[in-house]
Amino acid sequence: MRLAERPPADHGQVRAWLYTVATRLAIDAQRQRRRRAGLLVIGAPSLPLPAAAPDPLVAVASADLAALALLSEKERSVLLMREEGFTHREIAAALGTTTKSVGTMIARALDKLALRLELDVEAVR
Repeated sequence: MRLAERPPADHGQVRAWLYTVATRLAIDAQRQRRRRAGLLVIGAPSLPLPAAAPDPLVAVASADLAALALLSEKERSVLLMREEGFTHREIAAALGTTTKSVGTMIARALDKLALRLELDVEAVR
């Protein structure tokens, strides 16, 4: 819908533009879910929360997501776009930066992520 209503100025960067719009929509939806969950807890504090069975895969995924959550929005975006196969040019267009800075941003974000997950920094790259 948004592409039809307000297409990007640079038609060569549609993929990066779509990623940026989708990312912002996902962030807005997550914020809305958090607000609603908070309202549910405030509105019904005496109700017990359902217990979930422990799952090791869920624990690992939760640790990964928690480490990603500690990165800035720009750092998360650059890593996720890189993982999705975006070029440095597309990432730069989506984030409003230069292609030269994208490589630096990726390296710094990977270093932070590796430290949070206690990984060997060179193995991550």
